Amino acid sequence: MKTKIYYNNEQFIAGTTLKDMTELEQNNMALHVCTSPDDVVNNRKKLAATLQCTLHDFICTEQTHSANFHRATFADKGLGALQQDTAIANTDALYTFEKGLMLCSFTADCVPVIFYNERQGVIGVIHSGWQGTVKEVTLKLFQHLIDTEQCNPQDFHVQIGMALSQQKFEVDTDVYDQFKGLGYADNFMYYNTETNKYHIDNQQTVKKQCELTGIPSHQITIDPTCTFLSEEGFSYRQDKACGRHLSFIMRK
Repeated sequence: MKTKIYYNNEQFIAGTTLKDMTELEQNNMALHVCTSPDDVVNNRKKLAATLQCTLHDFICTEQTHSANFHRATFADKGLGALQQDTAIANTDALYTFEKGLMLCSFTADCVPVIFYNERQGVIGVIHSGWQGTVKEVTLKLFQHLIDTEQCNPQDFHVQIGMALSQQKFEVDTDVYDQFKGLGYADNFMYYNTETNKYHIDNQQTVKKQCELTGIPSHQITIDPTCTFLSEEGFSYRQDKACGRHLSFIMRK
C-alpha cells in the first residue's frame, strides 16, 4: 500500500495515502465517494495494519467545507471508520490531546493540514478546500488552540499536504474576489490573460493563515506534489468520480 510518511518519531506518526492502481478502488480511502464500501474499509484496514493500530482507532468526520472543528476524545474512537453515517457531522478539522487516536482527513485537490505541538501534546488535521480557506478554518482552529487551549504558537509544527497546484487551480472572478477579500492572499494569485482565469495558490494561502497566528514560517512545510499532475494523486478537478487521499496523524 502506497503511503507517504511526513513524521514518524517517538511521539507521532503522520502522513497521507497515495493513489495506487494495484489496490482496490486505486487505494480510495473515502466511504462518501466509492463503488464498494467494503473495498474502502479493506483499504483502511490495510493502512491501519501498516501504522500498527486498528481501524477502531480512526476518527473521521463528515466534511462539509465548513470552518467547524472538534476536540476528539476516546469517546470518539471509531466514528466514521466503518460507516460514513457515524462520522462526526459537519466538521472539517479535528484535534486531540489523547494518545492512540488516529485523526483522519480526506482530500482530492483540497489542502490537508497536519500538525503537532510537542510541548502541549496536541495533534490535529484540517481539511481546507478553497471554501474552507476563505472561511479561514485553519486560522480559526489555531486561534482557538492558542486562546482556549493555552497553546504557544511557537510550538506548532505544520505539514501542508499534497493538493491542487496553483498552475491547475483556475478560477473565475467570484472565487478570486473571496480570496481577495481575505486581505492577505494577493501574493498567491495571478491572472492569465489568455484564458481570462485567475490562478490561486491555496497551499500558500493556508501557510499564511498559520503564520498570522504566530506559527514560525520555518516550522511549516509544504508538500509540492500536485494532485492533478501526479500519478499518485486523486484530483476531483480531473475526475469528479475520483477517490480520496487519507491524511492522518496519531500521537503514540
